[in-house]
Amino acid sequence: MSRGRFITLSVLFDALVVNACFVGAFFLKFIVIDHQGTLPAFNYSAYTALWPLITIVYLGAGYIYGLYEPERTEGSWALTQAVFRSATLGILLTTAAAFFLGPEFFSFSRLVIVIAWAFQLIVLVGWRLAVLRVTPIRWPDQHVLIVGTSDLAIELASEFTRRSYWGYRVVGFLRREGDPALPADVEAVHPVLGGITDAARIVATRHIDRVIIASPAALREVVEELALSDEAEVRVEVIPDLYEIFIGTVDSTVSDIPLMQITHTATPGWFIVLKRAIDMCAGLAFVVILSPVFVLSSAAILLTMGWPIVFTQERVGKGLREFHVLKFRTMVKDAEALSGPVLAEQDDPRITPLGRFLRHYRVDELPQLVNIIRGDMSFVGPRPERQFFVEQHLRDIPGYRERFRIKPGATGLAQVSGTYATTPERKLKYDLIYMYHQSLLMDVQILVETVRVVLTGRGAR
Repeated sequence: MSRGRFITLSVLFDALVVNACFVGAFFLKFIVIDHQGTLPAFNYSAYTALWPLITIVYLGAGYIYGLYEPERTEGSWALTQAVFRSATLGILLTTAAAFFLGPEFFSFSRLVIVIAWAFQLIVLVGWRLAVLRVTPIRWPDQHVLIVGTSDLAIELASEFTRRSYWGYRVVGFLRREGDPALPADVEAVHPVLGGITDAARIVATRHIDRVIIASPAALREVVEELALSDEAEVRVEVIPDLYEIFIGTVDSTVSDIPLMQITHTATPGWFIVLKRAIDMCAGLAFVVILSPVFVLSSAAILLTMGWPIVFTQERVGKGLREFHVLKFRTMVKDAEALSGPVLAEQDDPRITPLGRFLRHYRVDELPQLVNIIRGDMSFVGPRPERQFFVEQHLRDIPGYRERFRIKPGATGLAQVSGTYATTPERKLKYDLIYMYHQSLLMDVQILVETVRVVLTGRGAR
């Protein structure tokens, strides 16, 4: 059984088991012990009104104590402890709910709650042990590369080896200049594969999933080496010193060794779907609301500059895929016929008087609502660049490829934080800040700031 299936099964089965234990406790209390012919509605109705809350409470308690993280319940004793703690917390919260939610819940028998707790201890542990004995969890392989050869690095490799049944495979070490040599018995199992400058090559050729830096002094070297390569997506973690702990948070532990993740994790699927839905709905709404602006702008361009009204240009989007971005035309015809691809400058003679007005208030960007509705772009994201400039930046700016992991946007953090003349290197920093910390609230903040920029004309050319 895969890890994901086991977690899904655990959540569903626990929800069923918790409620089944309560029902069984009612039968034991009122049918077996009290010899009543049926369950008294007065008592049982308190449970039927609370069962959704009880289910959520117990699943939350199970999450807190690691029942849905198999790594935290290694062995029968650890599993029993986790179940005992989560069931006890669930019982305490259930009792509190029955007491504080009002008189109609006072009839919830306290003896039933205690009996249900005992049933849960047995069944929640029992079904897990039975399932794992019949169909053990199949863990996906995780190829680990450790940077450094210190005693701490060797201890980390030993802990991963001890957890090899979780899929961990230590491929080897990278040795920095000045690091101690590995003991012969360790190197026989986990060899030194090279130095820091070999990191990108080894990550790509050995299909590394995790790079763990045992010496924070090597952090910048490794990250820059991987960024320069642009070849592999890999999780990079560091064993933090006090300084790293002061400025960040520990994301996981291996035994008692803390690890901080440096690289960005993938954007959750639900966020991508929700953001796409918002883009579609808001894009269609704005096309309708701003239709008078579209008509007036089109008429003004046609009267002062002639045809075409809309200007299309190839841009590079998510995954380095090219698409045609739409804009109202603001320059003379064939503006780049002699110069080739160039960025607009202050007082650019190619921009017409009407075009300067449209650019000042960003009206020329409105046709990009069509790109947003089609899915080429989002409202917020890194601004799409032309292929000519993308090729230059990929060659000259380390890590530039990273910005193409998400859809480009009609506006972005770089646009509201900098100016038109902000260098590509600084814009990249803003793009990465957005990528690594994006949220709906952040999108709203950027959009509000964009309105302010549009109204003041700041940064326009």
